[in-house]
Amino acid sequence: MPQNFQTTYQPFTGGLEEGGGGGGGSSSSGGGGAFMEERDEDLSPDTHTSMVFHVVPKSSKSRWNHIEDLDSFFSRVYQYHQNHGLLCMMLQQVFELAQFIFIIVFTVFLFSCVDYDILFRNKYPPDFRYNETDKITLPDALRTHAQCREHFSWQLVMAILAASLFWLMRFGHACYTFFQFWEIKQFFNNALGIQDQDLGNITWEEVEQRVMEVQVEERMCIHKEVLTELDIYHRILRFTNYFIAMVNKNIIPLKLDVPFVGEVVFLTKGLRMNIEMLLFWGPWAPFRNIWHLHDEYKRPEKRHELAERLNQQFLYFGIANLVLFPLVLLFQIMYSFFYYAEMIKREPGSLGSRRWSHYGEVYLRHFNELDHEMSARLNRGYKAASQYMNIFSSPLMAVVARHVAFVCGAVLAVLAALSVYDEDVLQVEHVLTFMTILGALLAGCRVFIPDENLVFCPEMLMRRVLAEVHYLPDHWREKAHTSRVRREFSQLFQYRVVHMLEELVSPVVTPLILIFRLRFKALDIVDFYRNFTVEVVGVGDVCSFAQMDIRRHGSPTWQPDLLLDDIVSQPGGSQKPEMATDGGKTELSLLHFTMTNPKWKPPQESTAFINALRTQAQRDMNALPTLQEENALFSSLNSLSCGGGLGLGLGATSMLQQPPWMGGQHQSFWSPRGLRGRLSQVEGSRHGPTTGGILSSIQQSNIESSMTSGPAGDPVMAPSTLSPSCIMGPSLAPPSVLPQDLTAVDMSLSTLYLHELHQRHRHRASYSDVPPQPSSGPQGPPGGAFLSPPPHPQEPPVVSFQRAQEKTPLLGEP
Repeated sequence: MPQNFQTTYQPFTGGLEEGGGGGGGSSSSGGGGAFMEERDEDLSPDTHTSMVFHVVPKSSKSRWNHIEDLDSFFSRVYQYHQNHGLLCMMLQQVFELAQFIFIIVFTVFLFSCVDYDILFRNKYPPDFRYNETDKITLPDALRTHAQCREHFSWQLVMAILAASLFWLMRFGHACYTFFQFWEIKQFFNNALGIQDQDLGNITWEEVEQRVMEVQVEERMCIHKEVLTELDIYHRILRFTNYFIAMVNKNIIPLKLDVPFVGEVVFLTKGLRMNIEMLLFWGPWAPFRNIWHLHDEYKRPEKRHELAERLNQQFLYFGIANLVLFPLVLLFQIMYSFFYYAEMIKREPGSLGSRRWSHYGEVYLRHFNELDHEMSARLNRGYKAASQYMNIFSSPLMAVVARHVAFVCGAVLAVLAALSVYDEDVLQVEHVLTFMTILGALLAGCRVFIPDENLVFCPEMLMRRVLAEVHYLPDHWREKAHTSRVRREFSQLFQYRVVHMLEELVSPVVTPLILIFRLRFKALDIVDFYRNFTVEVVGVGDVCSFAQMDIRRHGSPTWQPDLLLDDIVSQPGGSQKPEMATDGGKTELSLLHFTMTNPKWKPPQESTAFINALRTQAQRDMNALPTLQEENALFSSLNSLSCGGGLGLGLGATSMLQQPPWMGGQHQSFWSPRGLRGRLSQVEGSRHGPTTGGILSSIQQSNIESSMTSGPAGDPVMAPSTLSPSCIMGPSLAPPSVLPQDLTAVDMSLSTLYLHELHQRHRHRASYSDVPPQPSSGPQGPPGGAFLSPPPHPQEPPVVSFQRAQEKTPLLGEP
């Protein structure tokens, strides 16, 4: 916990003594100077009696007062927490340095110190007498030290010098990092009161709250007395938010049209590092320092001059990458070989598994979402994404793979049986090579052979993926069974072997993209900086999209019906498509940030949006007994009920329907369950969400409705939403139906619900040229199936979308 400083308030008595003694004046408990008893005669009694000094003991002066670079400081605080302390971080650095040395030394050894003619028995070593029993040993194939030096070429010497220089730079950076994180260790231990052994049992949300308490006492930021959660996220993710927004608005073109292949998405670690160095943190970047953009980028008359300069920088960086690509390519090949060799030997089919691509991680990432939050979300969606991709198979490839696998398996079985009978079989030339190749082919064929027990249900699996990853293009809806959607989804969720090949060709492709693609977007990048940069007090220049300003960057098709009138009519509303984000990123990012930071107080615009969404969800919940076909909440709950892998499962709707009198052993829906170990990786608060989502609001609305109407009868629900707890009561429901990650469950339901509202707006707009219009409540079914709407137990609160009066959009007040 933050330190408590022993301070006292004393009346101003005209001055302080230089010495430490003093007559009747009172001193602070920490050893502060004594006050003089004599009062200045020039001061009137009314003046000096009303003045007080806040005396802080000298021994408690903070080391963290007025930190100049809070961006780097908060980033190191986050890394320290996520990497489990100084010892783990430094041990990782030491092993990485040792690993780099091993790669260089072992590569030089393989190129210069091994006589491959002797190793492959093309010739015999000196003084070797051939007979049937003698074998060539490994030392026979190794050259002496003098012979190794003779095989050193000038190209190899230059590569060793370049690698040595790079290693020295990394060693210097590791030493600098040690001193930086030693300060962070002192900050955690002394200011926050957190020891290294406790880091794994504390969530980031708790660390964040303690940092804000330290700010009040020690004033790390002198421009604001109180820091909010959004301020801390802005400083940690300043450049990440810019990059996400640029990709969302297609300012950074990552999609390439390759002849005979089609559209390909290409984003690797090397390409992203080059882009970020040019645009954010490099010496020629548009930022004057980490937190301020150069003033000339905010002046429209400078746009063409700045675009020309940025165009030349892209060209120079591309040429530099072309010059260095042989060294980078060689290191990339050797590193990939050493990294994947052990994994392939242990699991031959591992390259046939999938992972989220680098582009997928950017496309699916929220604004103001930290790395561990994004990883937790994508990990939850991994199983559903794998199942979706596995249900697709080519009948032609399946037939070929089955027969090739049969032949390879038969030959491999015979060779294995012979080697078991007599191990001399393995000494026959190329037998072991054949067995290795046959095993690899057999593992590759299994990828193309579909599982006979899989059920083809692409739409349900796609809904489960959407519930976790939160973003999917609109044209994928109701088309998850098509090859086009599968091909586009594979750009987000790619094979590991494809990821490996992309990283291998990155040194060649990256300079081409910089020279022939990105440099022609220089003017768009300059305009983006000018149009979408705002200055936040106490934070600096940030991307305006990261402010999650619904009024400025929201889209009418992603708004609840209660807000459409206000958004369309406001002068500052998002009426221009270029001002709105694609895919509802502003709205979904706001929901996610509100739920992962439950103590954050959103501004009026954010509060109005959240309240309107919760209110509309309550209305749809009250309308569930009518089974209206356009009920967005019913579709969302039905999707969750069908997807048991989300943690909510079949108990979702039943738990929302349970009246409080049905069984005395009813367990609170919001009680944290299943939280064990690695709390540092937990998304949001360990106690679950308190605001932001719709789950708690509709549950509370249902409880109030049940108390009003009584247990006269259960609502008429679809069969897929029924569960054992509906029939047997909550006391007999299995514990597995209770969610383990309440924040994730609430966000999943809110995401599906918001997507349903968006689809309803698009459906209405497809039959009319006017923008979406608000409605007073849930729409009735076509044809008037129900003559009168069901009575509501209580009127929902009225939500008004007032204009913000703040200078900076969505700058949350403490």
